[in-house]
Amino acid sequence: MKLLGVSWKLLRAMVHAVHGFWIIKTIFPRLEQVEQEGRVQAWAAEMLRIVGIELQVKGSAPAQGPVLLVANHISWLDILVMHASRHCRFVSKSDVKAWPFVSTLANGAGTLYIERESRRDAHRLVRQMAERLRSGDILAVFPEGTTGDGITLLPFHANLIQAAIEASVPVQPVALRFIDTASGQVSFAPSYVGDETLIGSIWRTLTATGLKAVVTFGEAQAAQGHTRRSWAQALRGEIERLRQSP
Repeated sequence: MKLLGVSWKLLRAMVHAVHGFWIIKTIFPRLEQVEQEGRVQAWAAEMLRIVGIELQVKGSAPAQGPVLLVANHISWLDILVMHASRHCRFVSKSDVKAWPFVSTLANGAGTLYIERESRRDAHRLVRQMAERLRSGDILAVFPEGTTGDGITLLPFHANLIQAAIEASVPVQPVALRFIDTASGQVSFAPSYVGDETLIGSIWRTLTATGLKAVVTFGEAQAAQGHTRRSWAQALRGEIERLRQSP
């Protein structure tokens, strides 16, 4: 019975993904940016519902840009969860551009790309991010650079936060958690860290019951004289505080 339930969820998720692909290819070219963003947010929320994840949003998501969202990173689900909470443009590794199907969904969501091993490309991306922020976009980054264990925050890399300083726009901290609603404790079902495989993480997620994604938006803050490194450290502390909030 469990296998049948997982198969049904997976089939519905695949159909929903294909429908999103079709919308991007056929309908997005005729839509204004704000309409595209609304479609992405609605699509992400429906995908969470299909795979059985409840979404709880705490605090106030930004009504409009420009703002840089800075969040902790736990799972492959994080982008989906944040899109369902508030559409934003993510920064992703450039490898995604070569992934069939996935690249279309990422491009439709307005993803920006970076060559992670290239210092020159990091400078290019910071300039591009600053331009998008000046244009009024809502951008989002995971400054840990990789997924953590859901318990301890990794050190924050400060490079991309420089974009907010150059554009003179606020940064808003966002705390992500996955909760087992039965126990109220942290759920490790969506975990994707270390030697864990993506297939294993997807299986645990699809078989979990009572899984809730909690997105807590903190208060947007200005640089107030911070360097990018000191601001990254302050934001890490604030996200840690938000993660502990009831």
